[in-house]
Amino acid sequence: MVRRISLPVALVMVLSACTGAGGDGFGYGGYSLVRVKEVRVGDNSLAVTPPREWNKISASLFTDIRTVEDWTQNGPYLDGISFVTGLKDGKALVYQRSRDDRQVPKFRSNMTPPEITAIVESLFRVRGGAVDFTTLALTPRPFLGAHGFQYDFEHLDSDEVRRKGRAVGAVIDGKLYLILFDAARSHYYNALLPDFEAIVSSARRV
Repeated sequence: MVRRISLPVALVMVLSACTGAGGDGFGYGGYSLVRVKEVRVGDNSLAVTPPREWNKISASLFTDIRTVEDWTQNGPYLDGISFVTGLKDGKALVYQRSRDDRQVPKFRSNMTPPEITAIVESLFRVRGGAVDFTTLALTPRPFLGAHGFQYDFEHLDSDEVRRKGRAVGAVIDGKLYLILFDAARSHYYNALLPDFEAIVSSARRV
């Protein structure tokens, strides 16, 4: 996306959803219901099981990034989970034009976890308008049967809301798999972190 607005709406817009096996039920207002069962997300190469119903954000409203899908529980201003499914070497998490002054770095298959988390930070700063971004921790963590990482962070956005996030990811067969959770730090992050952890634990490649 090319518009600059505050996160997490910006995150939802720049990590835009694609077509979806993830959505289930009737869609309304740009959302469709994700039921409590295993669903495929993104480009359908990743399956997860949510512990309760979530809302998938419709791709029709945003630029189509096929490997990315977004969910929210209480609305994108308050919380969101984004799934990055098999992002290939040389591809970006977000649509951007070559003439854009500020660019979010493209993923490279030989990137280390610190380099991948730098992409996440750049996404929030360049496209989300974060005025302050702090890394809390970067630690090894198994993910999808691979040697992955966990990245914890906080950011203050132009709407003066402080938000907190966690990303769990791994590079597998040269592709990036990542699940990212971001929510308002007051109440929503702690309230929904168990959902995120359950979703990450349930994730499998298909």
